[in-house]
Amino acid sequence: MKTLETLVPLEFTLEAVQEGRTGKPLLQAEGRLLGTAFVWRVEEMKHFKKTDEAHLLLQRDRGTHPLLLAAGYVAPEAAARLKEAGIQFVDTAGNAFINHPPVLIWTTGKKPAEKAPLPRTGRIFRGAGLKIVFTLLCRPELAGKPYRDIAETAGVALGTAANTMAGLAERGFIVQAHKREKKLVRREELFGQWAAAYAETLRQKLLLGRFHGEREWWKGLQLDTAAAQWGGEVAAWKLTGYLKPETATLYTNRNRIAELVVANKLKKDPRGNVEILDRFWMREKERQEDDTVHPFLVYADLLAIGDQRTMETAKVIYERQLTEYFRED
Repeated sequence: MKTLETLVPLEFTLEAVQEGRTGKPLLQAEGRLLGTAFVWRVEEMKHFKKTDEAHLLLQRDRGTHPLLLAAGYVAPEAAARLKEAGIQFVDTAGNAFINHPPVLIWTTGKKPAEKAPLPRTGRIFRGAGLKIVFTLLCRPELAGKPYRDIAETAGVALGTAANTMAGLAERGFIVQAHKREKKLVRREELFGQWAAAYAETLRQKLLLGRFHGEREWWKGLQLDTAAAQWGGEVAAWKLTGYLKPETATLYTNRNRIAELVVANKLKKDPRGNVEILDRFWMREKERQEDDTVHPFLVYADLLAIGDQRTMETAKVIYERQLTEYFRED
């Protein structure tokens, strides 16, 4: 907001308010811009990333007042996407998009004076920690089980499970409920952090290969769900019918990839339209017949692609498929 003051005459007050399904405090700015009154919800992001855009799309439609992103830096490509989505922003470098008739501000391409150091994510949002968080989000009741059960279900070492649970407790995502029972809380906030970290770090490490398949080869294909499940755009299309897939994503076990490639006549191609990833989780009994992976993973896959159509589809999946998982007793 201080940066915005350097661009136009601005008077404002800033206060913390409770808003949104998580009850997470947001800032509200109220004032006058070139004499025109405004009330904005302000989302602060010191380190704004591409994977944050889906979250902003959700926030854009949740409140009664327009949203403003206050960021450390917004690159030109991201600025164009935010403008296209109707999300106002201002950063410390002096880039901004403000659409508050009769005021319109659009300036981009300015570089920050210095690059802020990236925050440390901690062990819970790296490698095996992400696998454990995914398991807990899918099955929150496991938070109250012995670490050995959590480790076996997530397919990680016992020590890794213990360390990750300690990290989650330290950040307030695991709390002591009645008696000795532990409980997973603030699930929506945890999911948002997990999805971004998965898309940015773990996903690429799970890639088993890229291939080329004939156009729409996947349509009508009856998958053996014991061998593979759809993720990404194909899964999103099956769940919502909202987009036309450009890349087919399959999750499979490492020992099943050869038969999958042969059966579907896929050809090795580093830039191909088919990607096959390692199915790293233990499938839930009630989901073993599903030919799509958990909606959590579909959403994170779409974040990794990160174009306008997949971000909009991620928003649809969030609202239709995911909100039920965030209800807490």
